[in-house]
Amino acid sequence: MLIDTHTHLYLEEFQPAPQEAVTRAIQAGVAQMIFPNVDLSTIPLMQNLHNQFPQNTFMAMGLHPTAIKESWVDDLSKIKSEIDKNRNNYIAIGEIGIDLYWDKTFKEEQMQALEKHFQWSVESNLPVIIHSREGLDEILEILDGLAIKPQGVFHSFGGTINDVEKIRTCGDFYFGINGIVTFKNSKLREILSYIGIDRILLETDAPYLAPVPHRGKRNESAYLIHTAAYIAQYLSISLNEVASTTSANAKHLFKIQ
Repeated sequence: MLIDTHTHLYLEEFQPAPQEAVTRAIQAGVAQMIFPNVDLSTIPLMQNLHNQFPQNTFMAMGLHPTAIKESWVDDLSKIKSEIDKNRNNYIAIGEIGIDLYWDKTFKEEQMQALEKHFQWSVESNLPVIIHSREGLDEILEILDGLAIKPQGVFHSFGGTINDVEKIRTCGDFYFGINGIVTFKNSKLREILSYIGIDRILLETDAPYLAPVPHRGKRNESAYLIHTAAYIAQYLSISLNEVASTTSANAKHLFKIQ
């Protein structure tokens, strides 16, 4: 059994029948999937798909850093209200973080929003799902200033050994590994052993970042097997060990039964 700890099968790329992608994943051995929210518009789409597969899917609630715009204070208030009203529906705060890759206009607002999310995580005893794109230093700066730090995962991790070390000194975190590791020129494979299988979570980030041999196509949770198999081959361990260990990691972090 595999657990896809980060997938957006509810997005428009899978409409009008996202349930077909969930079914394909289950048939491929991906028995459980975590849906992190993106913005206010994606909440009903995510909830609707989860309600069709309540035993196989879980939800995380947060505001994606690229969704932090002029109305971010009001948007964040609505996200917080959703968490407060339906706390038992969510297993994590996410997808949250810092993204300065395309636009740095709202850098300070992203940092303020992330600090709020971290505070919610501690208050609600929920782990965080962190998106970091050209924003690791800012994220670590915020974490360093917290009296109580959240647990969580750095989703779609693609950093260096030095980045791993810096993250480890800031708290108790896992590393989300997806199809990037299978790309021909990826250097991520070189640090897998440094991270260690006991700190790896498998993810797809569907519909993005499809692994080889599906690179360039719409990604699906069903393709998680390719990433798992690649990790097993590169670390010289069995696919069963990759599946069992990463699933145990996910169950521990997200308190999945």
